[in-house]
Amino acid sequence: MNLKAVLEGILFVVGDEGISKDKLIEILGISEEELSNLISQYCNDLKSDDRGLQLEKFNQSYKLITKKEHSNYYQKLVDAEVSDALSPAALETLAIIAYNEPITRLMVDEIRGVSSIYVMRKLLLKNLIKEVGRSEIAGRPKLYGVTDQFLDYFGLKSLDDLPKIEVTEEESEKDLFTSKYTEE
Repeated sequence: MNLKAVLEGILFVVGDEGISKDKLIEILGISEEELSNLISQYCNDLKSDDRGLQLEKFNQSYKLITKKEHSNYYQKLVDAEVSDALSPAALETLAIIAYNEPITRLMVDEIRGVSSIYVMRKLLLKNLIKEVGRSEIAGRPKLYGVTDQFLDYFGLKSLDDLPKIEVTEEESEKDLFTSKYTEE
């Protein structure tokens, strides 16, 4: 098995969260010295002109990031996306934040059932959400809320103007892990 390829896949999967050296050692089942050599080899591979990523260590986490020399292309992408209409995923994420603010990204992920990193980045760039503080839970993750621009975009004077959501007793007691489908 090519551990360099496995390392690259792991770094892709963890995305912006990054991954610690200890976690990599545990997952790959190698020594600290072997990991150091593997990371060094991988970094050398990424230095090639035909690669668009580089590996960086931020605090105790390793993350893949884009190369700075390509930033003008990434800016064009961001500028094009900012002008795009809101996707269903963005609307869903906005609704979750608006009804539950202040809320962490992980809480949004739990409600949606998928990662919201990319969608929330776009919403931040469009100035529809903003960081409103830090949670008191372990790691002190960022808390997000909607902006005045969000209110303006949807023609609201305040969050009190949001449609009321009524949750029936049946829905609130529903066991999310019990399927209505049974095996015969």
